Amino acid sequence: MTSVVGVLLAAGAGRRFGGPKALARDDDGTSWLLRSVQALGPCAEIVVVLGAEAERAAALLPMSVARIRADDWADGMGASLRSGLTALAETSHDAALVSLVDLPDVDAAVVARLAAAAGGPDVLARAAYDGVPGHPVLLGRDHWAGVVETASGDRGARDYLAAHEVALVECGDLATGVDVDHRPGAVAHPTSGQRPWS
Repeated sequence: MTSVVGVLLAAGAGRRFGGPKALARDDDGTSWLLRSVQALGPCAEIVVVLGAEAERAAALLPMSVARIRADDWADGMGASLRSGLTALAETSHDAALVSLVDLPDVDAAVVARLAAAAGGPDVLARAAYDGVPGHPVLLGRDHWAGVVETASGDRGARDYLAAHEVALVECGDLATGVDVDHRPGAVAHPTSGQRPWS
């Protein structure tokens, strides 16, 4: 049985948003960080990559959740992804399911469906919403070194994914996959799960 580790990228400063999204809350007080961690519940283990305001964000996390600090987080999402995958090299997991902290309607059902696509360390898949590639992304262990080598800036795994065959797992019946880049009331440009690193 394939072991899938959930990796939550939550290190950014949230410049367009107005602050680190790892510290953001909904109007009802719901923590984006905790909601994103709960969504990764179907995974065998959960690892959160922190950066900006790392100490404050870490204090919100349950003790059962592993924390990784990306010291070069300011270099972009690629740095966070490299930190997470590099740390996982010491584990026995077969695949990493990489998610983002700003996907409000991506829940455990989406994660479970994508994780079910993991057939071994060679898997390369991602959630799709009405046919549009989005997040989370499932990276088999065989691909970790390649992603670490090519991930840079806010492009992250974009170049690697573009150069390889990626299976799409349709999740449009479960969520929209839309990320949040601006605070409510600001001029927003949702991207249906599309991100610079994807």
